[in-house]
Parts: sequence; structure tokens; C-alpha cells
Amino acid sequence: MKKLAIIFLLFAATAQAQDGKHQKIKALKIAYITEKLALTPSEAEKFWPIYNKYDYKFHDLRMKERNEIFQKLRGGVDKLSDAEANALIDTSLSIESEELALRKQMISELRGVISPKKIIILKKTEDDFKRELLDRYRNSKGEKGPKGPKGPK
Repeated sequence: MKKLAIIFLLFAATAQAQDGKHQKIKALKIAYITEKLALTPSEAEKFWPIYNKYDYKFHDLRMKERNEIFQKLRGGVDKLSDAEANALIDTSLSIESEELALRKQMISELRGVISPKKIIILKKTEDDFKRELLDRYRNSKGEKGPKGPKGPK
């Protein structure tokens, strides 16, 4: 019984730490997008509920992709049968289609809230944020690229 309680506490602590990191990243993303889009208070009031609704849906799709595709690839592509590989391809295409449909819906709703230029800036800003986040992660882990360590030491 003690082991079960310890395992539960470790799991809860790990989940809380991951949730804390997720919340910190979300706060950084909100600040980054707000700055880059230069939203007026009235735009922000209408923009964030729409953006957050779709952000949650995109997150769900990423989790679906992780569960349905990446988990099956952990054993290696060589171990997949052709039927399993075809099923993974179909799942991947389906998820990509869902992402595109969601992006179209989001843009349709945002057109009444922010200018078309800001919608274009939003996509670039999201991509830039992901790239910066990945670079920070790599630098914090001291990951080496093809030409050695990144950044000055």
C-alpha cells in the first residue's frame, strides 16, 4: 500500500510540474502573440476567446497524433506490416485534413475581428514562437548540431 501511495505522489508531482511548464509556455505564447500582432484592447477582447477555442482543438489533434501515430512508431518502422503502415498514413492524412479544416474555421472567425494582414502575421508569429521555443530547449540541453554546440559558451 505504501508503494502505491508513493507511486501516486510521484505521478501527481510529475503531472503538476509538466502542467506548470505548459502554463508557463502558454503565458509566453500569449505575450509573444499579443506583442507581434499589436492588438488593440477591443481586438484582444474578441481575438483571445476565438484563438483559445481553436488552440485547444489543435492541442487535441496533436495528442491524437501522438497517441495514434508516434506511439506505434516507437518500435521502429521496420517492424510495421504494410497494412499497419497504410493505416498510419491514412491516420496522418486524416489528422492533417482536420488541422486544415480547423485553421479555415479559425481564420473565418478571425476575419471579423482582426485585419487580414494580422491574420497572416499570426501564422508567422506562431511559427516563429515554435522555432524560438525549440531553439531555447535545444540550447538549454546543450544539444549539439552538425557543427558542434550551438551558441557561444
